[in-house]
Amino acid sequence: MSRIGKAPISVPAGVTAAVEPGRVVVRGPKGEVTVPLHAHVTVTADGGMLRVMVVRPEAKSDRALWGLSARLLQNAVTGVTAGFERKLEISGVGYRVEVKGRSVVFHLGYSHPVTEELPEGISAAVEKNTLTVGGVDKQLVGAVAARFRSLRKPDAYHGKGVRYAGEVIKLKPGKTVKAGGGA
Repeated sequence: MSRIGKAPISVPAGVTAAVEPGRVVVRGPKGEVTVPLHAHVTVTADGGMLRVMVVRPEAKSDRALWGLSARLLQNAVTGVTAGFERKLEISGVGYRVEVKGRSVVFHLGYSHPVTEELPEGISAAVEKNTLTVGGVDKQLVGAVAARFRSLRKPDAYHGKGVRYAGEVIKLKPGKTVKAGGGA
C-alpha cells in the first residue's frame, strides 16, 4: 500500500474542495487550483478530509498514482492557504532584473534586454538582486522559475548568471600560466 496515499489530507477552515469527475477543484483565500485525476484514482471528501483511493492497490503503477495524487492534492491545499514562492538570485556585473506590470525585464549581458511575460496566477517582486516568483500552483511557480533561470544559467568559471537562492555553484579553476615557459 502507498504510505503517502493512504494518509488523509486535511482541508482547513476557509478552504473548499469540490470533487468533480476527473478532477478536484480546491478554492481558498489565495485562489483556486484544479488538480486533474487519473482514471484509476478516486477522491472522496468527508468532514474536512480528502481521501484518495485507487482501483487496483496491488498494481505498482496504481500505487504510484495513489501517492502522486495525494501529494498533488496536498500541494493544492497548501497553495490556496499559504502559497508557494521561489527566489532567484541575479549575480554578475551589470546583470539586473525589473518588473514592469505583468512583464519581467532581464538585463543579463546580452546586447538586448530579455522580456518575459508572467502567466496568469503568478506574481513577481524584485528586491536588490533577488527575484521572487510566487503563486498558488506549485508546478507553475517552479516552471516559471526554471524558465527564468534558463535565460542565463550560472557560469561555471565566474558564477555569474541566474541561480536559485541557496544554490551552490562549484566553480571550476581557470587556466594556469607556467613560469618561465616560452617558445
